[in-house]
Amino acid sequence: MEIEDVKISRKKPIYPVGVGLTKYLRIYQRDAKFPISYKDLLDFTETVPVMDKNGNDTFWETPLYPPYLQDRLYEGLKVVYAILKASGNTRIVQHKIIDRIEYCSFGNTKPFRIRIINRLNDVYDYFYIKQADASRIYGLELEEILSPNQVNYLVDRDTLVEEHIVGIPGDVFSKGGIDNPDYNQTRIAKEFVKFNERCIISLLGDMRAYNFVMQITPDFDDFQFRIRAIDFDQQFYEGNPKVYMPQYFKENFPYVKLAMEHLNEKTVLQYQQEERSSIVHRVRSERHRIKDLRDASQLQVLSNPENIVRLSQGYAHFYDNEAYFQCKTMTDIVELNVKNVIRQVKL
Repeated sequence: MEIEDVKISRKKPIYPVGVGLTKYLRIYQRDAKFPISYKDLLDFTETVPVMDKNGNDTFWETPLYPPYLQDRLYEGLKVVYAILKASGNTRIVQHKIIDRIEYCSFGNTKPFRIRIINRLNDVYDYFYIKQADASRIYGLELEEILSPNQVNYLVDRDTLVEEHIVGIPGDVFSKGGIDNPDYNQTRIAKEFVKFNERCIISLLGDMRAYNFVMQITPDFDDFQFRIRAIDFDQQFYEGNPKVYMPQYFKENFPYVKLAMEHLNEKTVLQYQQEERSSIVHRVRSERHRIKDLRDASQLQVLSNPENIVRLSQGYAHFYDNEAYFQCKTMTDIVELNVKNVIRQVKL
């Protein structure tokens, strides 16, 4: 495996939710009606930088609101949390308070991170409010369908609300946990190979270490590891195939190094095949949903023609398959990826 400084288009446009996707979200119960919107949260007067415990800038800011507006926002956010977590049953927020709101102008969707606390026991949770970006929503849906992970999110017109995904940030884990003598290094390497394969197939881009988390589960006398994506802003937009291959990002070198040290070519192929087989099982069980998602995605623009041509050519060379030259949309490429996986598993 080689490491590069892969370039990402930080200026990726926000694609509005089209008619087809709106219908899809309604059918699969991803639509909602919130008392406040993303735009309401933008009515702050100023922001204060959020620093970590070591005094470093986190790139998040605390927005400051007028008192009359803050009270209304806090009450509305509690209802939003109840809709996300309990289908709108506000009894779950009876003893909860909004502890703080944080804003990140660095990301494409410029998210707000909300911290909510139970007053009775100080247990806290997070959720996010973002601009509803169609490509990001498709990424969340593909994560739900093609990966072993479930995602919880809801959309109300131009507002996207997402549940917090728990885990150790990939960059933090690579610096302070990956060499833990209690962890089986081969298991970590295996999970990275599988994660890499999922990203290639689903066209989930920019999976640098800080855009995924490591979930660790004790299991008898060992630990199980699961890498989960937390950023879907670069879902099938870029034209460079390496953007969809986590192995090429320099931020992921500790994981690549681990795979090179503990795996050989045969075991890498074995784990890739295992992941493809799992994807095939999930596609078969969700065949109607993935067809509806494909149909919805074909009705709107999700990238530009230059990126689509470049990526179709790149995947044609990567897989040595001329069928990719016939792909006219990013959806076509994902669909061909899945079809090829199904054919390979049948062989």
